[in-house]
Amino acid sequence: MRAVIQRVAEAKVEVDGQVIAAVGAGLLVYLGVGQEDTEVDAQFMADKLANLRIFADEAGKMNRSVMDIGGGVLLVSNFTLQGDCRKGRRPGFDAAADPQLAEPLYEKVAELIAREDIPVAKGSFGAHMHVASINDGPVTFLLDSKKVF
Repeated sequence: MRAVIQRVAEAKVEVDGQVIAAVGAGLLVYLGVGQEDTEVDAQFMADKLANLRIFADEAGKMNRSVMDIGGGVLLVSNFTLQGDCRKGRRPGFDAAADPQLAEPLYEKVAELIAREDIPVAKGSFGAHMHVASINDGPVTFLLDSKKVF
């Protein structure tokens, strides 16, 4: 499971011109599920997202998590994170999970984060979405549950 994590002042998702999800200060997370991913990967990802200390404390150091600041998480499915661009000019998506596997694991990540009393907003799985955000910093991290990077 792979994620692009952005610290945001606000973020929203639109489908067909309608805002379907939004958060204020918190995290915008693009999540890509791989063929080999399981609930163990979902648990790793949810724990990391809830507890990753990337928000500033009083001294300006990254010592606070989204939970610590009372922020929210906007979770957006993004199979292209499993894309491979190493060969040729067109990405390959063989590593991406089929929707039947990916959607339940995406939902599991959202559920586990919400269990930590963190507000979770979600994009529409499989839909064409427009995502808008104000990146705070900018602060952006890559995360892989298999610890590839």
